[in-house]
Amino acid sequence: MAVILETAIPFPADEVFAWHERPGAMSRLLPPWQPVRAVSQAENLRDGSSELAMPAGLRWHARHLADRYVPGRVFVDELAPQGLAQAPLRPIRWRHEHHILPDGPQQCVLRDEVSTNMPQNMVRRMLAYRHRQLSEDLRAHQRAAQHGLKPLTVALTGSHGMVGTSLGALLESGGHRVIRLVRSAPQGPNERLWNPASPDESCLDGCDAVVHLAGASIAGRFNSEHRRKIRDSRIEPTRRLAQLAAQSGVAVFISASAIGLYGADAGEDELTEDAPYGRDFLAEVVRDWEQAAQAGPDGGMRRVQVRTGLVQSPTGGLLRQMRPLYEAGLGGRLGDGRQWQSWIGLDDLVDIYHRALWDSELQGPVNATAPTPVRNSEYSAVLAKVLHRPEIFPVPAFGPRLLLGDEGAQLLALASQRVVPAKLSARGHTFRSEELPDALAHLLGREL
Repeated sequence: MAVILETAIPFPADEVFAWHERPGAMSRLLPPWQPVRAVSQAENLRDGSSELAMPAGLRWHARHLADRYVPGRVFVDELAPQGLAQAPLRPIRWRHEHHILPDGPQQCVLRDEVSTNMPQNMVRRMLAYRHRQLSEDLRAHQRAAQHGLKPLTVALTGSHGMVGTSLGALLESGGHRVIRLVRSAPQGPNERLWNPASPDESCLDGCDAVVHLAGASIAGRFNSEHRRKIRDSRIEPTRRLAQLAAQSGVAVFISASAIGLYGADAGEDELTEDAPYGRDFLAEVVRDWEQAAQAGPDGGMRRVQVRTGLVQSPTGGLLRQMRPLYEAGLGGRLGDGRQWQSWIGLDDLVDIYHRALWDSELQGPVNATAPTPVRNSEYSAVLAKVLHRPEIFPVPAFGPRLLLGDEGAQLLALASQRVVPAKLSARGHTFRSEELPDALAHLLGREL
């Protein structure tokens, strides 16, 4: 049986087809609630093949059918398991026809037709996600082009993390070249060896911009070893990379930062980029981290520090931890639920990094949060509603303390910061999801 979805896309058919041909396109279309990741994307849509990694070592091998290919209009792929190890996939039937139909000079109709024996509702959720993702990515690239952004070569650290994977794919699907700075042996021409303690002068050769995302996870018990990893993975590596970027003539240096700078208990006031620093451990680390991003000669390199809130994605962070509990009907608020949670959808965060590449007026610290922070009790209620589950098991404050210790619980699980994106709002920035219900419904493939 076939599942069909048609959506009007406000972009020319040729432009939409060309987007599908670029590196990164397949990664941008993978629903984040599905346990798959892109291994390779077809070099061409006529007769190439793509591969996705699945749980238990399975590989979804999709081959494109040359006899169904129509340049600029149609491409078709089907599941073609390879080898005995992929035998569990053989009962699955899957043929996906992608039709991009002109509907005037500036619009087309995207028609996806999937013939499969897999559950129809699952397939419809996937297609709906893909259509929205495609439209919003194209709008992001359109805005950038309207502001004069040309194809860039961007050096990226932390490229295999949750944010780096999405950002790298967005940039490549927009026609940019991404140089991934890696700490192990490079795999291919678009990776370069990066020693955080002493980066080689050549690792930024030919790069127009640097996006620096690397840093050890802050999750865990805040003993001396964990504190050391948090600081050592951020301060000096950022300082040395910023120095090298400034000396290499890079135009813009964009570095990760965090709203932890405002302190774990920041009160009830809305926090703009001008709000005072906190005084706890993470606030001091973020302060030094941002100062390190200013290192090197002041030769005109624009610098942006992206103060990131609670990133929402089923692939990592808070939502990845909370989703299984709520799906099991065991979710509930933390403590009294009054702590402020300044959240942001993963794609909105990626858009902010993208904007920092082309918006020459964006400098210094930038709050990367949705304009609508919520209390933990509201976050809990919304997540339960999106997943169609009850919300009846509040977690007492001693729960996080048992797992993280007193300091870890205070700095992470029970932190309260009411952050607003003042600089972005002043620049007229458009968010994909300003409201939490819409963001979670899209990320989890659910209907409200």
